[in-house]
Amino acid sequence: MAKRRPSGDGMVRKREDGRWEGRIVVGHKSNSDSIFRYISAPTQKELSAKLRQLTEAYKGVDLTEESNMSLSVWLDKWLDEYMSATLRPTTLNGYRRSLELHVKPYLGNKALSKITAADLRSLYRSLQETGRVHPRDGQSPGLSARTVHGIHTTLHHALKTAMEQNLIPSNPAAEVDPPKFIGAPMKVLTEAQLDTFMTVIERDEFWHDFFYTAVTTGLRRGEICGLMWQDFDARNGVLQVRRTLHNRKLGVDMLGKTKTRSGERTIVLPRSTAEILRRRKENAITQWIFPDPVRPELPLSPNCAYTHMKAILHKAGLPDIRFHDLRHTFATHAIASGVDAKTLSGILGHTNASFTLDTYTHV
Repeated sequence: MAKRRPSGDGMVRKREDGRWEGRIVVGHKSNSDSIFRYISAPTQKELSAKLRQLTEAYKGVDLTEESNMSLSVWLDKWLDEYMSATLRPTTLNGYRRSLELHVKPYLGNKALSKITAADLRSLYRSLQETGRVHPRDGQSPGLSARTVHGIHTTLHHALKTAMEQNLIPSNPAAEVDPPKFIGAPMKVLTEAQLDTFMTVIERDEFWHDFFYTAVTTGLRRGEICGLMWQDFDARNGVLQVRRTLHNRKLGVDMLGKTKTRSGERTIVLPRSTAEILRRRKENAITQWIFPDPVRPELPLSPNCAYTHMKAILHKAGLPDIRFHDLRHTFATHAIASGVDAKTLSGILGHTNASFTLDTYTHV
């Protein structure tokens, strides 16, 4: 049996056509055979320089034979084996659709180990120029910088996992600066506007408790719609956030896990909110804290909550904000009232306090 050659081991030879060729060991197959990378140059001096660069690039790397799979095959494997257990179904489907439409047609057939930073830069330029698959009349043929930035983020994660699995020597996406974009400004109700909102919901018998809870906890729309009475500790005024409700499809609401692992959390409710839920529980006829008004055996639909919020805003003459902006309003006023970032991060279900600080301290 031949001795296993170590990664980095190389060889140089002069070909019959006069050019110089070199190769180095960059990994091993399951049967211990070597995996090589080849380069050539017109002179021995040029080859030596290229060989040094190649050796440095693969230093400390021991690739497997799966390195030869196409980028398309790896992206499917990454989604199915590495991401499906950690992402919500809607998020996973969004990643899959984005990669199918905007990455695979351009680079899908190229070997994973051959993807370069230059390939990614070229991809991003193409997407910004002509990447929209079905542009409508008057719509730009290219994707927005924000969309391309999101595609870069997904690719960066997928290629980072490939590097960690010894499929590529380094992450080419780490060498690329994605397109810059200016995010939409955060909309937050002022104290006066918030008072107006609270006054209007006070007169709405059905919706008051729902929106009061939303404004005083910062829960996401799907999280508040997915609350069950088993999540509420009436004695201690504590609420456990365990699940989220996705928008209804074909008449059926889909329950799922919270947005992130840190999204599963325990919240100590404000005294007024806890009291509202205690009173509400006394007359509960269903397992849901906020049931569907027509079919109380079902939870309140996130779309229904969104539609009614818009009606309340219009009636009160308030800015046309998103439901998520109620969460921003809660967080911004909490920071202004002296709540520290770590505590607020736990209430909101953020992964870390630094994200909370970056998001809200400048508002």
